[in-house]
Amino acid sequence: MIRLLQIEFIKLWNNRASKILIISYFALLTSIALFAAIKFDIGPVQFHLADQGIFNFPYIWHFNTFITAFFKLFLAIVIVSMMSNEYSNKTIKQNLIDGLSKKEFILSKFLTVISFSLISTIFVFVVSLILGLAYSDYNEFLIIITDLKFLPIFFIKLIGFFSFCLFLGILVKRSAFALGFLILWQVFEGILRGILRWKFFDEATTDGIMNFFPLQSMFNLIKEPFSRLGAVQSVANQIGTEVALNYNTYWYEVLIVMVWTAIFIYLSYALLKKRDL
Repeated sequence: MIRLLQIEFIKLWNNRASKILIISYFALLTSIALFAAIKFDIGPVQFHLADQGIFNFPYIWHFNTFITAFFKLFLAIVIVSMMSNEYSNKTIKQNLIDGLSKKEFILSKFLTVISFSLISTIFVFVVSLILGLAYSDYNEFLIIITDLKFLPIFFIKLIGFFSFCLFLGILVKRSAFALGFLILWQVFEGILRGILRWKFFDEATTDGIMNFFPLQSMFNLIKEPFSRLGAVQSVANQIGTEVALNYNTYWYEVLIVMVWTAIFIYLSYALLKKRDL
């Protein structure tokens, strides 16, 4: 497995575009720290983002994993480009001639997906921990470790999404078309939701159906964190509205994403196995 990973990372690091995208991705993850420095001081209006509680433990685990999940598109581009380069540079054929089986080839790509997801999760953990220790009003150990569950959930979410991108890269062969297909699939899920809600079912039933679709199921793993903020709760109380949402992630939501991950990896292998290279 280590040999397979070494092969993939050598390919990625020797590709200038991939190198830039990977560095940019982790630079963006680090840029979360810049939010702590944002201050507005315009006459009587003084606003410091860090004072709003977004870096408080345990809220920071929820907030940072939700926000940084949007940056995953950078690595998605790397993954689909990784596959398109295999075809355009004919390295896939050379790897197979050199003795790498198609099963090992797919395994090497999946190991890369896992590596990206794991490194991203560790990176978010370190950045969040540093920010929390610097700005949180609560630094007791038991409070710090509360809601750490968002990190493994974030890890599973990334693996599911990157596996989908890997499948699209193998299916379409060209990175631009693969990313276009990804966007179209997101649009398709949105349109289907609208049709189901308008023509056939109520909101709860529609949501239940859509929760089984790949992108929606991945999004469901980490619910929006903004309504948990004390400022939002305070405003809601002032206008007589109660904000009481369920932020938990349930086992079946995780299972759905894991099943989709398995499906995407299997389809990637099946497609590669049947395709004439």
